[in-house]
Amino acid sequence: MARQGCWLPAGETGRGWSWPQIERYLARAGIETVEDYLPRLDPDAEQPPFNAGGAVGTFRGEIDGMARDDDIDYTILALTLAEQHGASFTTEDVAAAWLRTLPYHQVFTAERAAMRNLVDGVPARGAARVRNPYREWIGALIRADFWGYVKPGDPSAAAALAERDARLSHTANGIHGARWAAALVASALVARDLREVVDRARAVVPDRSRLAGALDAVAGWHGAGWTFPQARDAVVEEYGHYSDVHTINNAAMILVAILWGAGDFTSSIGLVVRCGWDTDSNGATVGSVLGAFVGRDEIPRVWADPLRGDVRSAVFGETRNSLDSLAERTLALLPEFAA
Repeated sequence: MARQGCWLPAGETGRGWSWPQIERYLARAGIETVEDYLPRLDPDAEQPPFNAGGAVGTFRGEIDGMARDDDIDYTILALTLAEQHGASFTTEDVAAAWLRTLPYHQVFTAERAAMRNLVDGVPARGAARVRNPYREWIGALIRADFWGYVKPGDPSAAAALAERDARLSHTANGIHGARWAAALVASALVARDLREVVDRARAVVPDRSRLAGALDAVAGWHGAGWTFPQARDAVVEEYGHYSDVHTINNAAMILVAILWGAGDFTSSIGLVVRCGWDTDSNGATVGSVLGAFVGRDEIPRVWADPLRGDVRSAVFGETRNSLDSLAERTLALLPEFAA
């Protein structure tokens, strides 16, 4: 629904939707609790523009399969990378895959900076550090889900795979966020308690990092019995000085949604979208974690049915897939990644 920074070319920063703007949109639509895809409303004077392409095919009643999105592109690209190179893939393999299969104008911020550097001859191990002010933004975090899928129950190993991917374009907290997201998914696939998921993922984040500080703060607020609005407002107050698509503030909102959503798929993704900032990426991450946690049969049909099991991407050779085929290809990799 929102115009997100990860949609923007390098050199543009933009502003995403704030939570008050989203709440205004929901009020105009007569929605008190997000339990379905949102309807398209005509813009008004206080509404920021929708994301690239006017968010075509993403509103209630307009959905005909999964619309192409950069979050999905990277998950599918990681699958192809794993199929070609197995668990021994390198950061250089990631770089080659990007150059071979991703359209330059469909990647953004840190990823676009890294691709530009690769074309200019910068080695893959240095591409994140040259003319890249976005290197702690959320791009690596949104790429990390797949590495959790192939390492169920092993968050440390999932984090290591995600770091190998992330360091092509990110540094410091940008990498820590990717490690954390992969560990969340890996833990969620086997854990029966949501707090176990959160704690095991937190363990892969360096204790002295700014990301660890933000995650610990959110967990502390939850333990102290704060309400969701109190936690959301505290994240804005403490971490709102970062870009709308920075890792730290968005990861904090992701954790708010996971904890206050209390294991409910719909509640969790609804809460994170209501928090604003990078809503498409955050909704995807929370949906991935909660989907892994509750299992396919517990994902409400209101979310799944409009997709018709059909997924589009901008990855060369993978522009259209079925969800079932993607799942089968991922499952086929588990023996190698378990070795």
